[in-house]
Amino acid sequence: MALQWLEMRIGEERDRRRREAEILARLGTALDEIRRILTGCLDDYNAAFGTAAAIESDSAGFTIRVQDPPAEARIVPDPALPGFHVHRGDFTLPIEIGILPGDKLFYRDLKADQYLTMDEMTRRILDRVLFPKLRE
Repeated sequence: MALQWLEMRIGEERDRRRREAEILARLGTALDEIRRILTGCLDDYNAAFGTAAAIESDSAGFTIRVQDPPAEARIVPDPALPGFHVHRGDFTLPIEIGILPGDKLFYRDLKADQYLTMDEMTRRILDRVLFPKLRE
């Protein structure tokens, strides 16, 4: 005998697992897109101030390094989130990635419980690294 609540919960869990698999499949391409956009931001910064900022990739993510003043931010994927973490010294910013209708990605700052545009997300990643002496 199938109970109505059980059938509903099985359907909900099936949908949750499908969404989770889709998000995990897109995590790598999402990080590639973020890296590409951040590289463009660093190109603009370097054009304004000389070659002083770069992105270095490795198997666990990528690091943004600035020479003057010395600073860095590390972006590391986290499939359990699903999303990534931005590490700057003692500060960590968890960013969740999800899929919207139309197969578009969303980004959410978990600490602030706030959805982010790409403009806002890049600012949260780069602002304190590129401009540590300016107030937020």
